[in-house]
Amino acid sequence: MAKVYLTGAGPGDIELLTLKALRVIQQADVIIYDRLVNPEVLKEAKLGCECIYVGKENKHHILPQNEINTLLYTKALKHERVVRLKGGDSVVFGRGGEEALFLASKGIDFEFIPGITSAIAVPEMANIPITHRGKSVSFRVVTGYEAPEKGYAQLDWNSFKQDETIIFLMGLHQLKNICQQLMGVGKPSDYPVAVISRGTLKDEKVIVGTLADIYEKAKDLPTPALIVVGEVVSVRAMLLGER
Repeated sequence: MAKVYLTGAGPGDIELLTLKALRVIQQADVIIYDRLVNPEVLKEAKLGCECIYVGKENKHHILPQNEINTLLYTKALKHERVVRLKGGDSVVFGRGGEEALFLASKGIDFEFIPGITSAIAVPEMANIPITHRGKSVSFRVVTGYEAPEKGYAQLDWNSFKQDETIIFLMGLHQLKNICQQLMGVGKPSDYPVAVISRGTLKDEKVIVGTLADIYEKAKDLPTPALIVVGEVVSVRAMLLGER
């Protein structure tokens, strides 16, 4: 019986791929993958495996989500093992839950294979622990993408008043707005912020600043980029021996 594996490929570094993900990738008949999947991962596919790119970038989608859902279904009708491969974890802003619901509605068997989420791994590998005693006892992972014209739910900025680590994914294009909104609800202008571009990869770039100046420092970084807001950002300098 056909099965679709909704699989997280981790934050980028191929060595952060889980053993279970590696096994299903090596056994797959079809791999349907996103933009943030490291191309090195696809080299693990067996000879004859069909690899289909359905990546999404800002304002440019190879396939809309409904067509990706249909593609998963039609491939599952023809093949025994279909892998839906996504960067990070498939259900952390990866729409894996939507794909699972579609497959379930069509009677197609599926399985989630969790991936290491970039929300935790990217800051950690950049020497920013997202919780740290004396700095932060909680964290929040937030989408940095807002589209009110499409009816998407908006962020309740007033809920960000408490002192916790905030991780914004897919937020580089909204960096200026994010900083303005956080200062607008009372965060001081010198509140620590870091932007990490292409985290865990060899060309990773880490820019550290404050809510007042991080936009000018980091606005031209390449995507994907992750934003960390909070006192934990200061731990990086301590770990690196900086003053």
